[in-house]
Amino acid sequence: MKPFLFDEFDTKSAAAWKQKIQVDLKGLDYNDTLLWKTEEDIVVKPFYTVADRKALPIDLPTSSFAVCQTIFVDDEKIANSLAVDALKRGANALQFIANKKFDCVALLEKIDLEATKLFFKLHFLDEKFVEKLSKITALATPFFQIDILGNLAETGNWYDNLKADFKILNAISKTTAQAICVDVSLYENAGAGCVQQLAYALSHTNEYLENLAEGAVKNIHFIFSVRGNYFFEIAKLRAFRILVKALFKEYNHTDSQVEIFVQPSLRNKTIFDYNVNMLRTTSECMSAILGGASTISNISYDAVYHKSNEFGERIARNQLLILKEEAGFNQGQSFAEGSYYIEAISNQLAAKGLALFQQLEKKGGFLKLLKDGVIQQKISEKARKEQAKFDAQERRLLGTNLHANTSNKMLADIELYPFVKKRNIKTLLIPITRNRLSETYEKERLENEKKSLQKQQIKTSNG
Repeated sequence: MKPFLFDEFDTKSAAAWKQKIQVDLKGLDYNDTLLWKTEEDIVVKPFYTVADRKALPIDLPTSSFAVCQTIFVDDEKIANSLAVDALKRGANALQFIANKKFDCVALLEKIDLEATKLFFKLHFLDEKFVEKLSKITALATPFFQIDILGNLAETGNWYDNLKADFKILNAISKTTAQAICVDVSLYENAGAGCVQQLAYALSHTNEYLENLAEGAVKNIHFIFSVRGNYFFEIAKLRAFRILVKALFKEYNHTDSQVEIFVQPSLRNKTIFDYNVNMLRTTSECMSAILGGASTISNISYDAVYHKSNEFGERIARNQLLILKEEAGFNQGQSFAEGSYYIEAISNQLAAKGLALFQQLEKKGGFLKLLKDGVIQQKISEKARKEQAKFDAQERRLLGTNLHANTSNKMLADIELYPFVKKRNIKTLLIPITRNRLSETYEKERLENEKKSLQKQQIKTSNG
């Protein structure tokens, strides 16, 4: 038997490494100099050894992640054409987003339901429609991304009212598999930290488990967003699988596989120097894969300001296909196993997420704290701190507040309003608002661009 490649090297304990580092620091304190804490008190060390490995069991997907194409349903024939084309070009999952009822047969024409993973994100609540759609798509066993609490959190209103919404969702969950969704992406896109996202996801889930019929837990699946903190986003998704398994166990649910649908966040995406968005989404999709995402739907580099277009969607889809088929990430969900650093961060996030979840439950739970505005306030506080760091260039976005190309003009390319829209509707509670870090900066640049263009037009007309 050949000796192991590294047998010729002496093993060193963590204490020995620390002692050597302490000598090299020449009197500086190890803890003060080399240990650092994140804003959420996650401790990061300069090195990790097997002594740091306290791996908690994680039920990761056993099959490769699905490459999903997201399509908004306005015209069924157009949506169907886009879906069929996406499947021909490598996607094996589809997410349809709809604000109203649609012709199910027309939408799904020529789509192989047995071979395609389907998601329906419905921004309305209709028991009979869901039941009909469920029967038509029975071969696919689709996921219905229905989240009445998420709708309340984002819009400030119920679809109808608390009692009616829960009654309809309860009825749907009894007749339709995979009909309840917890959309955690709202919290991330509004500026929540990793620990907050984990705790709110658990509390949000627990609210459903307590208020829906027994057995509803089998229906619950999740939507997450990931951003640019590469290793922490991997750890966040892994930590959530640990936590949600523990929560489900309390409700006597032991099935190991939990569906986690992941998209890159819009919070760090920019209008100016927009090609950098492709770098961001590539890194974020890698985080999603290594974190154990079941399904990933990438966003196009120009999604912030352009209407959906063939080029942008093709590039976004191809990023995932290259990672899956050419970069060796086909079975990447298990690649992080054995990484002392990622496991240590995952365990810290899980511990802090659990502690915050327990605090939320002691104070009355998700719905009560949402009605009281506590969750909105905590997310807003976190978002303001991050925004202040961005404004002070302590938090940087390449091409925006770092190495910005001031000659880059974007006014003529804006097809969609890229900023938070003011809403003048009456709400039951304060809504949680998705927003991007660079909005204020971009507004100023676009306004300056507009003024410069007006001056040129005046000069031309006077000339």
